Amino acid sequence: MEIIKVNTKQTAKEFLDTAAIVYKNDSMWIRPLDKDIESVFDPNKNNFHQHGIACRWILKKDGKLIGRIAAFVNNKKAFSYPQPTGGIGFFECINDIQASSFLFDTAKHWLQQQGMEAMDGPINFGENDTFWGLLIEGFTQPAYGMNYHPPYYKSLFESYGFVSLYEQITNHLEINKPFPERFTKIAEWVSQKPGYTFEHLRVNELEKFAADFTEIYNDAWQNFENFVPIAKETVLQSFKKMKPIADERLIWFAYINNEPASFVVILPDANQIIKSFNGKLGLIEKLKFLYYQWKGVSRMRAIVMGTKRAYQKHGLESAIFIKLKEYVLPLKQYKELELSWVGDFNEKMLAIHEATGATFGKKHVTMRKIFK
Repeated sequence: MEIIKVNTKQTAKEFLDTAAIVYKNDSMWIRPLDKDIESVFDPNKNNFHQHGIACRWILKKDGKLIGRIAAFVNNKKAFSYPQPTGGIGFFECINDIQASSFLFDTAKHWLQQQGMEAMDGPINFGENDTFWGLLIEGFTQPAYGMNYHPPYYKSLFESYGFVSLYEQITNHLEINKPFPERFTKIAEWVSQKPGYTFEHLRVNELEKFAADFTEIYNDAWQNFENFVPIAKETVLQSFKKMKPIADERLIWFAYINNEPASFVVILPDANQIIKSFNGKLGLIEKLKFLYYQWKGVSRMRAIVMGTKRAYQKHGLESAIFIKLKEYVLPLKQYKELELSWVGDFNEKMLAIHEATGATFGKKHVTMRKIFK
């Protein structure tokens, strides 16, 4: 077997094409857009390069692609653990323990050279809303930005010594199914309280909403272990990336006396559009994208929700969901909302999922390997 560092246009293309080889007989897999993968490794498009470093490799046997892996260090987070910890991601491999171990060893040795003593994976060199976690339950078609893997990957990770850090739960909500009565009563009561206002995103005011998102997110998550505050520039970069597929009336903010208090970010599931694109987004694909965007898709994905700690028992999330339904139901377009993903440590958010009447959809896991 031959491990090759990705440092040319050809090896970058082979890195992308490796996944198509692994999943060639899997009808559930949807190839991510090549540009989405490449942007992770482009310092001009991913500001994590300003405080980190990444490297990637492909693996060949007898001249044929059989695997790939990327490794990265986020200096803002790496040293917040008991041992300096880097990450690995974009792992794809045939069902061969020797091949997977070769890939893991390569990433491990590189991370050790960067001063790391452990690695988490599979994760992203970026925020955790995309390309994060190993799929272990619910092997159905993935939503846009969600990792999909064959069932045997779990054994490849475990055989190398990775152990579970936390599970990531994704639930599904039927749009046309009424909310539970108690949920609806709370939501309607909250939405009418004096000083409580609700606004959907306006794409001509991204700076404002990026600032509001940052303020809410950093307050809501600050007590979680190893939390690193998100920068407004990172949020704005994410909002701009979402623009081509976003419906501004699916992204809502709640305010209490004009103070940003809660949000939910939902996107139409672009995977229903790009399934036939084979990762490409040329002129023909862009025309198809515009047509299907106009025609509509039937599934949405809730990427992230957050509420400031002081307002987490005020029912704001319930009211936001009612606002969403007021817009979505008359469209008669969407049938399903994927609520993804929530860590098993986040009991409050899982309780909100349960309160909506959502049912189990998928389970991913974030794993760690401590070097010895």
